[in-house]
Amino acid sequence: MNSFKDVDVDLFRAVAADAALISGRIQKARLGTDIGIEKKGELDLVTEVDRACEEAILARLRRSFPTHDIVAEESGAAITGSEFVWYVDPLDGTTNYAHNYPFFCTSIALARNGEVVAAAVYDTVKDELFTAARGRGATCNGKAIRVSTARDLSRSVFLTGFPYDLRDNVAHTLRFFERFVHHARALRRDGAAALDLAYLAAGRIDGFFEERLHSWDILAGALLVEEAGGRLSRFDGSAIGVSAKEVVASNGTLHEAMLGVLAEAKPKG
Repeated sequence: MNSFKDVDVDLFRAVAADAALISGRIQKARLGTDIGIEKKGELDLVTEVDRACEEAILARLRRSFPTHDIVAEESGAAITGSEFVWYVDPLDGTTNYAHNYPFFCTSIALARNGEVVAAAVYDTVKDELFTAARGRGATCNGKAIRVSTARDLSRSVFLTGFPYDLRDNVAHTLRFFERFVHHARALRRDGAAALDLAYLAAGRIDGFFEERLHSWDILAGALLVEEAGGRLSRFDGSAIGVSAKEVVASNGTLHEAMLGVLAEAKPKG
């Protein structure tokens, strides 16, 4: 673990939160209007709102930390070698947003030398601001949150997601979903990984898993889960780092059991 005692993680959290709220105001103002939908892939959308939110977030971050690097979903990476890197998803759940389905958010995380130290996830519709700072805990609208105390898969609720290339191999993509159906009380797919992880941190669900993700999808929610007492890993149990494309997250108690279910779904031989 890198030292974070010589940096102001509370300041980083405050700036991340402010940037997320700025983005949320743009989302709220444009929701249900003509948002200029374009396709990045067959199922992968981008809108004028994604770009407007990202521009506003980046402007806010650069105003406070002009030397920090940034990796953002729409504009890509601006890497100069700084020990600080911001990971920005301006609108996680774009398809939901485009269809007025009320499950989307802004996700912002800051890593120092590969360790996430501050994060904010803002749910515009519910006006819920989830934040975390390394060693300071996780909150929702300023109140401390904790993961659930569930101990049994059959009494637990899980969230997952599907990649945009789902149609390329439906059976392969659905194999994890199918195995969890046999073990869980309920399994949901709402389409915004960062908000899924925030819900896990708040104890509203008990676990989450998804593959073929990006760093901006995972990192803010990952810190929320860690600081709320949960656990995250790759599907093989190894650390996610800042570049993992898959994640299994839990309240901690269920983690090994979840890894076991994922292992059941792997091809034999």
